Amino acid sequence: MSLSYLLRRLGTLLLVLVGVSILTFAIIPLIPGSPARVMLGVQATPATVATLERQMGLDRPLPVQYLSWVSGIVTRGDFGTSLISRQPISREVARRLPATLNLAVVALLIGLAIALPAGFVSAMKPGSARDLGVSIMSQLGVSVPDFWMGILLILLFSETLGLLPSSGYRPLSDGFVPWARHIILPALTVGIISGSIMARFVRSALLEVLHQDYVRTAHAKGLPGAVVLRKHVLRNAAISIATIVGLQMATLLSAVVVVEIIFAWPGLGQLALTATLQRDYPALQAAVLLSAVAFAVVNLLTDLSYMFLDPRVAYD
Repeated sequence: MSLSYLLRRLGTLLLVLVGVSILTFAIIPLIPGSPARVMLGVQATPATVATLERQMGLDRPLPVQYLSWVSGIVTRGDFGTSLISRQPISREVARRLPATLNLAVVALLIGLAIALPAGFVSAMKPGSARDLGVSIMSQLGVSVPDFWMGILLILLFSETLGLLPSSGYRPLSDGFVPWARHIILPALTVGIISGSIMARFVRSALLEVLHQDYVRTAHAKGLPGAVVLRKHVLRNAAISIATIVGLQMATLLSAVVVVEIIFAWPGLGQLALTATLQRDYPALQAAVLLSAVAFAVVNLLTDLSYMFLDPRVAYD
């Protein structure tokens, strides 16, 4: 991988983040209602609201406010102060980020544990009964809403069997068993749906490679089937599989709001929803920006992984 390519990608990543930050900062203030009014309540007089807006710097031109906001994030990691809790948003993000990362990683592992065997079994004999069965199950997994999946799992494992807690979060520092008991249900909810999506892509990627001429040639030469699968099929399908895995990871880091609400999971998704309902604009801006960062960084890492998955890939 050339240094020029890496610099170009990092430059593109920076431009994307700048664009997202501008849109986030410019659009959210268009929502009716002043942040100062939210903090003071409906009984506050216009003069009191105007005074607080001056103290918060809301009377300054929007470009000046944007530059001040961005400089605080870049230099100090400061996303501002919550309008509701009056606490630094950076502290709230630091408290919630581990919960979101834990849920995303475990859910992705569950999804891969479902998708890789299912896609492999389905692709080996297309049109067979097991291929039809995998297709039906994956379609069901994609079609079932995440909130419904979560409710079903709670009813089964928590209410009926009494095996797992129905909500809450325990950090790994409290011990592996408490952490695992609380993360299993939300991770299963997300992982089953994610695995169903990825299984269809894994099947398609493997089928595309299995029909290539070099695979038929390898079989004609008498190579063992396991060798053909390992050296020719899986390695050439790895890039397509890595792409969908990267997209799913980026999605899991930023789009599991409903699951976090159902299981009272204190992650960034719940922070974004709470900030939206309470008109906590600085917290909402931070949540949106962090979601964009997650997508951009995961996509960059996915692109860079292609070189390691397939040595033929060259970055010029």
